[in-house]
Amino acid sequence: MYEPQVNDYVYWNCRVEGWVYFKDNEYITIEVLVKPKDKLNYEACSIHRNDRLLVLCYPNQWKELTHVRSRDSV
Repeated sequence: MYEPQVNDYVYWNCRVEGWVYFKDNEYITIEVLVKPKDKLNYEACSIHRNDRLLVLCYPNQWKELTHVRSRDSV
C-alpha cells in the first residue's frame, strides 16, 4: 500500500489532486489551492504570503490515493 510523504503529488479518486502538505500518524493534508493574500490579510499575519486550501485525508483512505510524482523539499 502507498504511504504518502510530504511533497508527493497525489490524486485522490480523481476528485482531489494536489501536493501532500503535512503528514502525521492521524492524517495528511493535500494542498488543492494556493492564492496570494491581499495586502490587509498579509499585514495582519505576515508569516505566510499565501492562503492555502487543504483537504484532510485519513489513513484508512490512503489506499484511494495515486502517487503521481515527488518534488524536493521547497
